[in-house]
Amino acid sequence: MRPGRFLAAIVTAQVLAQIGAFILPALLPGYMEAWSLSAAEAGWLIGAFFAAYVLSVPVLVGLTDRVPARRIYLVGAALTCASHLGFALLAEGFWSGLLLRLLAGAGWAGCYMPGLKVIADGLQGAAQSRAVSWHALGVGIAGALSFAVAGALDALDGPQAAFLFGAAAAATAGLIAGFAMPRTAPAATGKAGALLDFRPVLRNRAAMAWIAGYTVHTWELAALRAWGVTFLAMVIARNGAPAWLPGPTALFTAAGLLGIAVSILGNETAQRIGRARLVAAAMGSAAVLSLLAGASALVSAPLAAACVLLWNAAIYLDSAALTAGTVQAAGEGRRGATMGLHSMCGYAGGFLGPLGVGLALDLVGPGALGWALGFGHLALVTLAGLLVLRRLT
Repeated sequence: MRPGRFLAAIVTAQVLAQIGAFILPALLPGYMEAWSLSAAEAGWLIGAFFAAYVLSVPVLVGLTDRVPARRIYLVGAALTCASHLGFALLAEGFWSGLLLRLLAGAGWAGCYMPGLKVIADGLQGAAQSRAVSWHALGVGIAGALSFAVAGALDALDGPQAAFLFGAAAAATAGLIAGFAMPRTAPAATGKAGALLDFRPVLRNRAAMAWIAGYTVHTWELAALRAWGVTFLAMVIARNGAPAWLPGPTALFTAAGLLGIAVSILGNETAQRIGRARLVAAAMGSAAVLSLLAGASALVSAPLAAACVLLWNAAIYLDSAALTAGTVQAAGEGRRGATMGLHSMCGYAGGFLGPLGVGLALDLVGPGALGWALGFGHLALVTLAGLLVLRRLT
């Protein structure tokens, strides 16, 4: 298969595997009401996806240094499909939902970084960086469309229809990967080391700097993705909204699509001005906007929507640059392990972000002050991550 077609096939598979990942956050207000969930329980449901990812990804991605990534990807697609089917047909409350969210997280661990590694292994230098950026574009588009698709299918035939669509998309991703991905194992270098031995990666200061940045990036992004629709719905219910303002799921889809364009622009800009400068600007802006977004609940729905759009764009600005930095800093023969630790740390932040917002809402209440604390505390997290990144580079 020609390189362009190969890249297009893998990115398409990733889009289909990811398209159902944010159905639950998009429909969270309805599930909170139907299942009588507290904000903390809702945070656990969202965060469980990331927790399972963290536990699964070091093994699954580490194995791609030893066996064909195609095998790992097919397992991940199957788990993703099963989780969506379970949510459509079996889920009845918090505990069943939690188990199925754990399954979904393990499925994405088998798809996300293994799919990226398949692309990265065949390219070097600027071509590799741009391929990583296109991969991030595809995943970002899927994440954005996940909200719109979920909202549309829920309105058409209920939440079960949205999850059945996610299951069909994941099954199709597995079929594409089965045909397009190489069936051969990676070339042996003699440097892979033990499967879960991350000590060489931890000694790689350059790689760990980008991993630290990615951790807080995912922490903040997961928190906004988990609670953005619920936040906008609350602000609209509290303050009202002009007729021209789209609904919460449409607004968050727009935020995701804007973020994708910003991510591509950010990666290209990083190659001109340097990744460190680009990441510092992105993190500083995101910290300020997280404070403004939380406070905007007191003012108006249009202001809240604008803050969410801008905050999401600031978070996305360094997304591809952070991942490309980790890929290029990986030691020889340790790309799988490095990318595994990159994802493990990043998605550990993804687990904490939604849960932290939920705990803040339960502590203070789901009013404007609760949202100010829930979103505002992320500024400290982001700035702490920036400090660690700067110290290691």
